[in-house]
Amino acid sequence: MSSILTNTSAMVALQTMKGINANLNKTQADISTGKSVATAKDNAAVWAISKVMESDVQGFKGISDSLSVGSATLTVARNASESVTKLLTEMKGKIVAAQAENVDRSKIQTDIVALRSQVESVVGAAQFNGLNLVDGSQTSINVLSSLDRSASGVASSNIQVTAQNLSTDAGTALSGTSLGTLSGATIAGAATGTLGSFGIQGGAGALASNASGANPATLTSLIEGDAIELKVGSTVGRYVVKEGDTNTELAEGLRNALTQGGLNGSDFTLSATGGVLSITNNTNVTTAVSVTAARGEGGLAGLGTIDVTSDPAAALTDIEGLLQTSINAAASFGSAQKRIDIQSEFVGNLTDSLKTGIGAMVDTDMEEASARLQALQVQQQLATQALSIANQQPQGLLSLFR
Repeated sequence: MSSILTNTSAMVALQTMKGINANLNKTQADISTGKSVATAKDNAAVWAISKVMESDVQGFKGISDSLSVGSATLTVARNASESVTKLLTEMKGKIVAAQAENVDRSKIQTDIVALRSQVESVVGAAQFNGLNLVDGSQTSINVLSSLDRSASGVASSNIQVTAQNLSTDAGTALSGTSLGTLSGATIAGAATGTLGSFGIQGGAGALASNASGANPATLTSLIEGDAIELKVGSTVGRYVVKEGDTNTELAEGLRNALTQGGLNGSDFTLSATGGVLSITNNTNVTTAVSVTAARGEGGLAGLGTIDVTSDPAAALTDIEGLLQTSINAAASFGSAQKRIDIQSEFVGNLTDSLKTGIGAMVDTDMEEASARLQALQVQQQLATQALSIANQQPQGLLSLFR
């Protein structure tokens, strides 16, 4: 049946043209924006994923900046430690020269004092944006290193860098009922002397110097950075407390320091029981023993007591320990900086991978879009022609009324 009121062919042609025009508009938008998923209505799920990933990319840019600042800070600290090591090495050479009998030790001591002043200058100037990792003002810093996303949410990760105290500050002497006591100035042969409660109370690990409970005004147990100096006869052993040290590690550290200083390890025994440090004289000779402790002592505090004019042998022993302190500091900073640089490279590669993934989801395939555009343009022309033909069909009904 033919009708002049309802032209089915024209309606079909019109709907077809509308669909072609909609696809053509979408293809043109894809080409002009470069994105196949530009808004949430294009593909809600893919758009949501891409926006989350784009936010992560921005977060990683901030992390990359943080790692760059952290690496620069460590570069300053490492260079300072290496410079101090070089100065101490030069100082050691002069101290070795002072061991000879026919040298002017007073002039050598003048050079040593000058080198000590230069060490203090290097340590004081080794700051980056006001942060100094070698003067004892910091215990550790956290460098923002990663953004970790999981099913439960997102969290940031840090790389903790331990500061190194290369200052020459002598620190504040510790004294009182729990610290600084010693039962007797001498210990007879085969006898035991109590050195006082220099250990960590209750046997727990030593607190970090910046911990909430590490209040120098009230705390009587040892914390990170405290230094204990034990003198047995003429041999001096010095140990700096580290975070987490127990009484056992404290006793072992002092024992190693004394044996490195030349004391025979079989001549004495150090023990730590119930937070109390004791020494036993294993010889038949009465031996003088003294002990001191200081809070916040710098790692190079011993530089202030080096004097080749009065005791060149002791100066050589002291400089060896101080040199090891600066070498350890430089090595620690070097290891931390290497880790930060590796993480920085990883973050850069990860950011590139995320961008690639986002592009794969939402970017327009330009080759495919070009081919689709040409096909749709042809379809549009054919649809226009088909609609024109459909609109002319009612004209044929006029022949029925002639």
